[in-house]
Amino acid sequence: MFHDTALARAAKAADPRPASAVSTGCGLAGLGGLFIWVAIARYFGMDGPYAALVNIAACALPMVLWAVLVDKVHRRASTGIDWSAAKPWRETLDVSLTKLAGLWATWAGIALIYGTGRFYWSNQWGGFPFAMQCFGVAAPLLFVCSIPYVLWIDRRLVAPKDGAWALGAWLMGLDEPIDHEALYNHLRSWGVKAFFLAFMLAVVPPGFAGFIHGNVAEVLHNPVALANWLIGFMFVIDCAFATAGYILTFRPLDSHIRSANPFAAAWMAALICYPPFTLMAENGPLDYHPGTYGSDGWSVWFAGHPVLLAAIGAVLVGLTAIYAWATVAFGFRFSNLTHRGILTHGPYAFSRHPAYLSKNLFWWISTVPVLTTGSWLDAVRATILMGVVSGVYYWRAKTEERHLGLDPAYRDYSEWMARNGLVPRFFGWVAGKRAVRA
Repeated sequence: MFHDTALARAAKAADPRPASAVSTGCGLAGLGGLFIWVAIARYFGMDGPYAALVNIAACALPMVLWAVLVDKVHRRASTGIDWSAAKPWRETLDVSLTKLAGLWATWAGIALIYGTGRFYWSNQWGGFPFAMQCFGVAAPLLFVCSIPYVLWIDRRLVAPKDGAWALGAWLMGLDEPIDHEALYNHLRSWGVKAFFLAFMLAVVPPGFAGFIHGNVAEVLHNPVALANWLIGFMFVIDCAFATAGYILTFRPLDSHIRSANPFAAAWMAALICYPPFTLMAENGPLDYHPGTYGSDGWSVWFAGHPVLLAAIGAVLVGLTAIYAWATVAFGFRFSNLTHRGILTHGPYAFSRHPAYLSKNLFWWISTVPVLTTGSWLDAVRATILMGVVSGVYYWRAKTEERHLGLDPAYRDYSEWMARNGLVPRFFGWVAGKRAVRA
């Protein structure tokens, strides 16, 4: 056994895992801050939407401090910043003013979309009106702060003429060559932020309130209630980290968006999973809920079997924990449809898509689509539709790989995973192959 262990260690040393853009300590720092605030909120009964926003800040601030003070991310070449050679502000003033014009035009376009989209002002899809309220309060502050920030950062950027500058130059009709790909990437990046940040701010408060309301004395005597309460907490963690990620896209933190996915298929695959485009929503074409008890199916079908309920509940909590862990691993870099650095640690050391894998397993186990409240035909429909939903997430995974695969660092990671990743090796074993993608 000792010989086998030594061989395994030697093989691991000969084929090291590629470096991750985010450290484990960054995510742990965020978890520490979140745990402290959640404990305070539960003690004082602070369950409102503003307490949920503080939870995001309590998660984000320790991560920023860790990233700067310990990981020193601001010193990385990938930031595009040269701290040792700040230019005189007169040299970059024209660039900064043009960039501000492009940035403000982008924000104006987003505001127009928010104002036009009625679903952003309706509770039909959740707490979107609260998200709009948050943006309304933040907008003047962002407008004012953008001026000194852009003037300051442009003096230190190696290449200050980015996508925002390209948009500003195009709008102002400047007689200078414009990088149209940078301009398109700028618009895609802000499209991602505008769409998903509004969604996150809409779902954060109810999830946070649900966990704070939990009665520990009651849930400890009910395996179903305990599992649901812990699952809720996993989503509190996931949402806090994800929301912080959409907010903290800054070059000095090396968390800026390198590129937003340029492929239309990727956007289609992602957007149909979120409101108002959700195909899986009630009465949607991929709604697998009719004929089932939804995500509560497991607790209904196996009621009266406490040991089985406890076992299934533990599995579901574990799967949700993996899902949350996958978001924590990003630190403050989580974002759909973007490349903000390649992750290779945490659950990404075992699977390329741990969040998608755990999420879909959770749905299959919790819903139990093969059991039905109606006819056998309902069971067949639910099972097929859930299979299609899982196919959508497989599609999302492949489109993300296509985008990230443009970076050699991701190709190195992907090849390493095929050789060493637990999940790819398992599927390879099932398929009778040495390695497959998973």
